[in-house]
Amino acid sequence: MRREQYQVPQVEFVFRENGEFVNRTTADLFDGKRVVIFSLPGAFTPTCSAYQLPGFEEKYDEFASLGIDAIYCLAVNDGFVMNAWAKDQGIEKVTLVPDGNAYFTRSMGQLVLKSNLGFGERSWRYAAVVDNGIIEKLFEEPGKSDNAADDPYGETTPEVVLEYVKSTVRETASV
Repeated sequence: MRREQYQVPQVEFVFRENGEFVNRTTADLFDGKRVVIFSLPGAFTPTCSAYQLPGFEEKYDEFASLGIDAIYCLAVNDGFVMNAWAKDQGIEKVTLVPDGNAYFTRSMGQLVLKSNLGFGERSWRYAAVVDNGIIEKLFEEPGKSDNAADDPYGETTPEVVLEYVKSTVRETASV
């Protein structure tokens, strides 16, 4: 399992853009940037669609004003599904990252079975602040297990992550 101060997994993501499959590496997404990534069980699911994704979209500009270069929403879904979800939700700022093969999620130690819901293998709900590919801070919902009876949402809210980011902003002297 990846922890704070470790490098994010080196994988290739397959996006769907302009009718084509486009490969992007971890380096493409994380190198030279300070980003927020949040991962969730799946596109179009209730908590993810009603609170988490729209919440990060709504607070995007505030994160950016604090030095966050990008916000990534990752799910074990393919590019077609992630694109349809972004369109359905009216997402314009948060980048949806398809981890259809679960390579990133598995390497992060966040892959769980959700076969009790008919989902198969999915991501546990977590978030992280990643600085130049290094996990600076990891937020994880409690109770991670295969076929968990519930899907907690409290430790990975945009508000919790934003409070952390605010606490790490370095004051710069104005001239």
